[in-house]
Amino acid sequence: MTNPDKKGNLRKLLSFLGPGFLVTVGFIDPGNWATNIEGGSRFGYELLWVITLSTIMLIVIQNMAAKLGIATGKSLAVNIRERFSGPVSGFLGITIILACVATDVAELLGGAIGFNLLFRLPLWAGALLTVLLEVFLIVSQRYHRLESVIMGFLGVISLCYLIELIIVRPDWQNVAPAVVIPTINKGSIYVAMAILGAVVMPHNIFLHSNVIHSRKWGLSDNEKQSLLKYEKVDTMAAMLLGWLVNSSMIIVAAAVFHRHNISVNSIEQASATLKPLAGNFAGFLFAVALIFAGVGSSVTSSMAEVNVITGFLGKPEDPKTLLYRLSVFITAIPSFLIILLSVNTFKILIFSQVVLSIQLPFTLIPLLVLCRDRKVMGIFSSGRRELIAAGLISAIVIALNVYLLYSTVTGG
Repeated sequence: MTNPDKKGNLRKLLSFLGPGFLVTVGFIDPGNWATNIEGGSRFGYELLWVITLSTIMLIVIQNMAAKLGIATGKSLAVNIRERFSGPVSGFLGITIILACVATDVAELLGGAIGFNLLFRLPLWAGALLTVLLEVFLIVSQRYHRLESVIMGFLGVISLCYLIELIIVRPDWQNVAPAVVIPTINKGSIYVAMAILGAVVMPHNIFLHSNVIHSRKWGLSDNEKQSLLKYEKVDTMAAMLLGWLVNSSMIIVAAAVFHRHNISVNSIEQASATLKPLAGNFAGFLFAVALIFAGVGSSVTSSMAEVNVITGFLGKPEDPKTLLYRLSVFITAIPSFLIILLSVNTFKILIFSQVVLSIQLPFTLIPLLVLCRDRKVMGIFSSGRRELIAAGLISAIVIALNVYLLYSTVTGG
């Protein structure tokens, strides 16, 4: 007979799954496609370790962000505004808004390119369609329905890349060590930083601290403490799925492009080159997954942007207000300007992810300060091991940023 307690625990666990997967869609966005294609086509399997390191970082950081939301009942944006002085809070708010703009550039360009590949729509029309779908999904759906839609998108993307892995037949003997053995130099630091920024996305940290409130965590600290294990499972499972999809992107690019010494300068070129080398079906899967990635990640980025803008301004996150409605799409405006100006979309996609990486310390350090503060967190304040891990992660990000700056200045 089935143990009723185990069955009840499984049912409860399933009811808590979701917020982490919503975050995961955000870091398999079109910006990731550009950085992963660039990394795989230029350096083969060499930068797979960056995905592994980024994912380990992500598990620690996203767990802290979710715990902050559970402990305080407020998002990271609201906590920063309440905890730090006006000038510091304002500066941090500006940096994350700039990161949101960079994120929107990636999401909308990716959706636009996907619609162009599949339906031959002009880029501006594809970007407009992506925005319309994004606004429709946010405005017309209740949160839990929207969560189900986004998780469905994630399933489609994952399935497409699983099939592509089977089609391209990678060299698994070379894949295995590259997953865990770091290799970096002046030639690959820029792309490595872009990959890091594309995975540990700052707006996603703000998003997780907010959407975690969609679950009932109880009123007392003891109730919240007993339910935290479900949040940890949700975060771990979602981040590992993201690791699998991002790693697959690099593996496919390495197996198809690097193996044939093909330099890829755009996502469109990657799709066109993929077809003769891996088959038309692979090209079709590529375009379908890109559309779902663009639309899905644009929805989650808009949700984060609404929370960031309203939180830092000290305004309610109310869908009926003008500020909320403007916040849904206001950071998308630069994307249209870039598309209309016919800027090199591939380089812009990669640069947008580097911007995210440079902003990361300005999200990680406030999160660390808040999570160690017992006045803010109570019994949920971070312990020594978590603080050491988060401090080490922040140090690694800052060190890589300094190396990136040095490599850029010296022309390496």
